Amino acid sequence: VTTKFPKPTNSSKMESQNTGYGPELRGSNITLEKITAPTDLTKRATKIICTLGPACWDVKGFNQLEELIENGLSVARFNFSHGDHAAHKACLDRLREAATNKGKHVAVLLDTKGPEIRSGFFADGAKKINLVKGETLVLTTDYAFKGDNKKLACSYPALPKSVVPGQQILCADGSLVLTVLSCDVAAGECSCRIENNASIGERKNMNLPGVVVDLPTLTAKDIEDIKEWGIPNKVDFIAASFVRKASDIHKIREVLGPDNQHVQIICKIENQEGLENYDEILEATDGVMVARGDLGMEIPPEKVFLAQKMMIRKANIAGKPVVTATQMLESMITNPRPTRAECSDVANAVLDGTDCVMLSGETAGGEHPTAAVSIMAATCVEAESAVNFDSLYQAVRNSTLSRYGSLGTSESIASSAVKTAIDVNAKAIIVCSESGATAAQVAKFRPGRPVTVLTTAGSVARQCYGVLKGCDARLLPSLE
Repeated sequence: VTTKFPKPTNSSKMESQNTGYGPELRGSNITLEKITAPTDLTKRATKIICTLGPACWDVKGFNQLEELIENGLSVARFNFSHGDHAAHKACLDRLREAATNKGKHVAVLLDTKGPEIRSGFFADGAKKINLVKGETLVLTTDYAFKGDNKKLACSYPALPKSVVPGQQILCADGSLVLTVLSCDVAAGECSCRIENNASIGERKNMNLPGVVVDLPTLTAKDIEDIKEWGIPNKVDFIAASFVRKASDIHKIREVLGPDNQHVQIICKIENQEGLENYDEILEATDGVMVARGDLGMEIPPEKVFLAQKMMIRKANIAGKPVVTATQMLESMITNPRPTRAECSDVANAVLDGTDCVMLSGETAGGEHPTAAVSIMAATCVEAESAVNFDSLYQAVRNSTLSRYGSLGTSESIASSAVKTAIDVNAKAIIVCSESGATAAQVAKFRPGRPVTVLTTAGSVARQCYGVLKGCDARLLPSLE
């Protein structure tokens, strides 16, 4: 018996995982020609969020901000864990001048500080303390205490009631690991064993993996930042740190007030409680950020990629934009080129279905901010070239039907428009949208071709251009 197999082909068509012969391995459309061909940056659909800081404040002279916008920045992130209102306002003015010069609808994102737990200050003006593996370190909730390598203050008043012996406490992004030995609630102290040699500075972040922290998600500082800076300066997004439940989002909407409900809320999922309540958070929020830094402290690091895939998939089905963040091109803070692992991390986030990728220290304080944005943009383009958008459309539609049972009327129209564009190989899709909702529904179904959003609202233009995959925006005086 002779079994006939199909002849191999170098077809440039997008890959199909289901042929007449059954499922095939992915990557059939990746050829040597594709690997060696120049990258066409004009085809990028994935958006790039850049954190602003001293490395990119210039408009005059070196024109750093204009370079970032030209190379792919679509959302500027203002991190309110650092800086004051005046410094952020000066930076915002420079950003808007740069955006006007480049003719781009760059969005502005206010990232709240949130409920942080930090170590305290040191005695005798010390800048660092050296901690030795095996020794005991006492943590006290008296934050006025000036510490040393024997006793250190912690800003979380409920620490002795929240942890138990045997539990770990991570400090300074996990560079210091402590194991709780005993807790004295009356004294407000915990004795801990130092698990590794470390040298740390003052006010370092502390994480309590698996602990439900008794702190408000929206602090007094966050409310002040939103009311006194965000609203007057007409920000487009609030990135809410350490969101743990849907009520956190409702609180932010209350703070924004009835006249600012157009400001979109992006929830940062950074701990196990946020993961456990993810479905209710996703339903209430406008978008999601997979904040892998603190999340990697709260859950085992080998589990973070699973959490990333789960959150992205559910956000894709819900039609909510999702941002993948933290340490994406971390080495480029000092190096002119990223590691191969970092490029693969960016590419895999795109293949997972992320709408946006984010740079933090790479653009805020790094030595090569423009190169970081340029390389991230090129990596996104190459990752997108490996996607079969016809199959992706079907997958999004089928997953939505499986999850919700049916499509809404406007969602069905958006789905049909995307399918028609794919079938006729349309060059682009044009969407008229006053609120951005229709544009978001079209972007959800991943058309694989440019989407131009026509709108009369500047905030909608910035939000669509900022985070919706594949969307550009045009601001018109009227849609009539």
